[in-house]
Amino acid sequence: MDPLGAPSQFVDIDDLPAWNDFCEADQLDSHKTPIGKPQHDVRSPFPYRKDINAKIILWRGDVALLNCTAIVNTSNESLTDKNPVSDSIFMHAGPDLRDELQKLKGCRTGEAKLTKGFNLAARFIIHTVGPKYKSRYRTAAESSLYSCYRTVLQLTKEQAMSSVGFCVINSVKRGYPLEDATHIALRTVRRFLEIHGETLERVVFAVSELEQATYQKLLPLYFPRSLEEEYHSLPCLPADIGNSEGEPVVPERQIRISEKPGAPDDNSDEEGLEADFSLIGSHAFARMEGDVDKQRRLILQGQLSEAALQKQHQRNYNRWLCQARTEDLSDVASLKALYQTGVDNCGRTVMVVVGRNIPVTLIDMEKALLYFIHVMDHIAVKEYVIVYFHTLTSDYNNLDSDFLKKLYDVVDIKYKRNLKAVYFVHPTFRSKVSTWFFTTFTVSGLKDKIHYVENLQQLFTAISPEQIDFPPFVLEYDARENGPYYSSYPSSPDL
Repeated sequence: MDPLGAPSQFVDIDDLPAWNDFCEADQLDSHKTPIGKPQHDVRSPFPYRKDINAKIILWRGDVALLNCTAIVNTSNESLTDKNPVSDSIFMHAGPDLRDELQKLKGCRTGEAKLTKGFNLAARFIIHTVGPKYKSRYRTAAESSLYSCYRTVLQLTKEQAMSSVGFCVINSVKRGYPLEDATHIALRTVRRFLEIHGETLERVVFAVSELEQATYQKLLPLYFPRSLEEEYHSLPCLPADIGNSEGEPVVPERQIRISEKPGAPDDNSDEEGLEADFSLIGSHAFARMEGDVDKQRRLILQGQLSEAALQKQHQRNYNRWLCQARTEDLSDVASLKALYQTGVDNCGRTVMVVVGRNIPVTLIDMEKALLYFIHVMDHIAVKEYVIVYFHTLTSDYNNLDSDFLKKLYDVVDIKYKRNLKAVYFVHPTFRSKVSTWFFTTFTVSGLKDKIHYVENLQQLFTAISPEQIDFPPFVLEYDARENGPYYSSYPSSPDL
């Protein structure tokens, strides 16, 4: 305890600057790339959120001195680790902490346990055990480290804590590469705040001088402080940015658990001894992916189950998505053929496709497909609509049905489920016929979502004009063919 009248050694987090408050001049130090003006139509999967940034604090100092509701201690399985973070926490908390830890009987890797803060300024200490890192077991280490951060955050939510101070969980002793671990830490916290942001007011990353540079370099990727920083950070994101909760995604290593090990499937037609012998070697408690070539052969023969087909499709989509995140797609992005704009009258995201900006004969169509996936993957998780401007297109711009069929087959189910409408603006008779054939004989479930829009007046009954960024030639064409549009529009229903 501090002597009477002496200034406290503890740090009030309300006096620390938030990530938002850092000088703008420092924002792009680590991510300046010569890629021209920001294109705000290409959004990061971690978009600029001022409200989330206001909760984040990067502070160089000892986590044990923070007056958060809880601080995090990184330890070993017996909770007796000797490392600078633990040593400081034990020193400031007093001897009662060791007595309390003995009652917990250890902690497994990736899990977390809660104790009082005793003599600390923090009310609680959350103890967690990070993984030992070996490159051959990288996937397991990533999952365990994610689990550490996620479990700590879940405890803060369950205990209604308003603030938490994180040390760097991946201790030097355990050998985890600092930069790899920081990616997992930041994206897990970011995803948690997106979903449960109302439960936490402050998240402090307490780092050493050595760790500070890495955190300052990577924070803009997951917590951009402006649209410009978001845009400049986008190419620097790693290929694996995790799922919607930040958890590492490893599609090729999924394990399927049999509900009743050794028992035949419900749809088995085999009986008696023949069925019993057929189980030998074909069932195990944990089954890996199996023979991929055999699965593909069964697909061609139409013998694979619906569930197996869906899993095969998901693996295929994830491969496209990983490639899309690593490929240089700046040439396709510069066409301005696909971009995000505002929302429709129902609050759904509006995506714009400009047909005239697609030079089909001059671009690599596989790159176009990759760019579509790169832009749309995080949009399609919620309901959205597409506005397709067919205005002044020619044969030079028309996407053939084979490409459209491939795109429709490749994309994830969320694209189809959450697509609520396609507004086909300025269609020609020929394009209507082609679309009818495509939606009738090539793909299913799309026909009822197509709305032909002869003029912009019709479009504005579903989407306010202020919510759409129009290519100038579309406005000029519509004004010439249909007369100028007006400033007041009906806000009614479907076209």
